[in-house]
Amino acid sequence: MRLRRAVPVPRQPGAHASPWLSGEGEARLRSRLTRARRQADPGTPILVSVTERLRGAHDPSAIVLGSRRADESWFCLEQPARDATAHAGLGVALSQESAGKGRFAELERSWQALAERSVEDAADAPPGAGLVAVAGFAFADDGAASPAWRGFGAASLTVPAIWFARRTDTTWITCNFAVTPDDDAELLLDGLRQRLSRLTERPLPLLDPSPIGRFTVHSPMPPAHYEEAVARAVERIRSGELEKLVLAREVQVRAPRSHEPGAVFDVLRGGFPECFVYAVGRGEATFIGATPELLVRRDGMRASTVALAGSTRRSADPAVDDHLGESLLRSVKNRHENLVVAERIAKALAPFSVWVTVAPEPVLIKVANIQHLAVPIRAQLAETAGALTLAGALHPTPAVGGEPDAVARALIPALEGLDRGWYAGTLGWTDTNGDGEFCVTLRCALLRGELASCYAGCGIVADSDPASELAETETKLEALLPVLAG
Repeated sequence: MRLRRAVPVPRQPGAHASPWLSGEGEARLRSRLTRARRQADPGTPILVSVTERLRGAHDPSAIVLGSRRADESWFCLEQPARDATAHAGLGVALSQESAGKGRFAELERSWQALAERSVEDAADAPPGAGLVAVAGFAFADDGAASPAWRGFGAASLTVPAIWFARRTDTTWITCNFAVTPDDDAELLLDGLRQRLSRLTERPLPLLDPSPIGRFTVHSPMPPAHYEEAVARAVERIRSGELEKLVLAREVQVRAPRSHEPGAVFDVLRGGFPECFVYAVGRGEATFIGATPELLVRRDGMRASTVALAGSTRRSADPAVDDHLGESLLRSVKNRHENLVVAERIAKALAPFSVWVTVAPEPVLIKVANIQHLAVPIRAQLAETAGALTLAGALHPTPAVGGEPDAVARALIPALEGLDRGWYAGTLGWTDTNGDGEFCVTLRCALLRGELASCYAGCGIVADSDPASELAETETKLEALLPVLAG
């Protein structure tokens, strides 16, 4: 595992006090930086942060997307319909990477060790404010290895240099440092002042309603390849080799000019307010999407999640829409698909829990273009397993992988013929108490210049029909294709 931290920036002419951090906050930070410098070991930095409540209304994602530099990592995660919840991070105070079967556990151990020595002050802030690490994981243990996913990797944990958290109409800012014995507190503060002074908050850009040039939509693998993969999966399932398998496909959009992440993000959060809307920037690439699926949320000794599997389209006609939803609720095929997911989740949580409760009947979750069967699941934790540990225990659920897991993981790349990268992986945040939340990265695209790679998949069971499953991927792709293809 590699550990990297930000390098102090020499003072530049014109550096001045920041409008984002008060004089009192800067004084607290200076004191902590000086103390941490004396206590730090050469090979193990100490995380130092200061958190303040900002005056007035703010848009964390707009600040980060409007202020990011070309070489700067950044992160946005919102769920607008849930109390206008938004998290956004800019820059890197410290980062770690991992790969292989133990990647979740390795990052959890490292983060807990850093958290135990950290110095922070966000006791009165809501969950997700204060000293937080953001983490993203590829679907496969060694995934995101292809050139298209350069910069993302199989597992990544980052402590942003600047972090924003909003709940309802209140926003907090947190400034973070990873301090070593060789650091100079004033040099660190000078660099922070410069960066804060260049933050800007303005409305996100709009999509061009009449773009000049030609958009092309292309499937690297033809639709017939996907139908054949579904047919082969059904044969394996009917033979008893496995119970369920999720198969995905990729569709690429080439635009006449580079895709604008801020414009795409703004459309997604406006069109899918019930979803987790996310964007992760690494150099010239952005991983972006809007997913309805929570992998896990940990709040103290409580954990919650949802089994989301089984889907159908929406209709603009309320009567037709209700009929589609009722048909989904009565569908034997879709209820079975959902049951497989719910049972696996409950089994995965059991070793960490006093009790796990699964809702007896599924409910409908409706988003802009699709509706799903959902079964809420809650657990009372028996031990202090952190959010990263719980995410590792649950990923991948049969909603994105299959059942049994070991058979599905080997079969998926053979049938799909693609590197899923961070599609069907997970991303989210965790704090120094081990609380946090992670979503399943669905309804997404990887933007790199003019090229956007979109991903969508379906759960295959014994009764699956290849043509119907292909049509379902088209429905799921409707979340992003119209936005990206002009």
